[in-house]
Amino acid sequence: MRTITTAERRARLGTRHGLGVAFPDVDDAAAAAVGLHSSDPATVFLSARARCDGLEVGDLENALYERRSLVRMLGMRRTLFVVSLEVAAEMDAACTRALAGTETARLARMLEEQGIATDGARWVERVERDTLAAVSARKEATAGKLGEDVPELRLKLTFGEGKTWGGTVGVSTRVLFLLATKGLIVRTRPLGTWLSSQYRWAPTEEWIGGRLESLETADAAARLTRRWLRSYGPGTLADLKWWTGWTVALTRRALADAGAVEVELDEGPGFVLADDVEPVTASPDWAALLPGLDPAVMGWKDRDWYLGGHGAALFDRNGNAGPTVWWNGRVVGGWGQRADGEMAVRLLEDPGAEARSLIDAEAERLATWLGDVRVTPRFRTPVEKELRG
Repeated sequence: MRTITTAERRARLGTRHGLGVAFPDVDDAAAAAVGLHSSDPATVFLSARARCDGLEVGDLENALYERRSLVRMLGMRRTLFVVSLEVAAEMDAACTRALAGTETARLARMLEEQGIATDGARWVERVERDTLAAVSARKEATAGKLGEDVPELRLKLTFGEGKTWGGTVGVSTRVLFLLATKGLIVRTRPLGTWLSSQYRWAPTEEWIGGRLESLETADAAARLTRRWLRSYGPGTLADLKWWTGWTVALTRRALADAGAVEVELDEGPGFVLADDVEPVTASPDWAALLPGLDPAVMGWKDRDWYLGGHGAALFDRNGNAGPTVWWNGRVVGGWGQRADGEMAVRLLEDPGAEARSLIDAEAERLATWLGDVRVTPRFRTPVEKELRG
């Protein structure tokens, strides 16, 4: 059995994620990571910038809203990703589609419990139909505008009553989420700047110029697994199960259907594609300042081989990664942007003088790229909070 060391895993990460040698195009960057996380809108742009030479905000906006070679869709772990249309079809069939039934039942139950509907399922079906018609009529619209056409969308639901985390949520949020899980609508241009998460919605078919490829779940899972192994392999069964949100049974089947072969890692057994067992040469020395939720830090469940003991400082309590500083395939610190735009870096280990010099240069490049823009991560972590002040 082939043994792949931690050093080689780090070399693969740098090469395949475009961090050691950058990609020329944002579509290549998205493909290399399978998808770019989009729960925090800033992450997509900062992740793409770290992987593409000379990327401007407009380049990614063009791919998303003009060429539409990339699309923002719900995928693995109920998380938003920016992906190619091919990956969108695979995500939809392998991950997203399964959410629709349970989420519909959940909303129907809430509506009945809170006295909004006596037959929650029928109510949801009707409001979904009316909302989809309103989106189609408007071509592209915000939730607020759709609420003018479908008054039920303006209703509020309460959750977690009596709990510290309790509150209210608009029915529009739930209904639009359901339509998105069914692949019927997609998030399009945001209101405001590229940092905004208040999106417009459009019918999927009209936005992308046709239907997503129709795939069976098992086929889609195998395809998605091949992509993950190509970008993130070697990885363990636990890594893939976590990354996708699948059951153990589906994960095992997907690995088998993808033709994965077993290799030995420092942590135990892992998997790569059958044509990917040859050694990988490390990129030239590289440093990167990656945003919170970047794919490189969120790609595996077991993270010791690149994160070391820095998890408590660089992740929040819910497991969301904050901004990280990388050197040659491992995390060595965190960063935050101060009010004056300065990139403040905190190294949690000493990577050496050459590394410190390249990290400082990367921080200056990022500050220049952002200019007057100020970015606050959606998920705050101890190091980022301290650096921001």
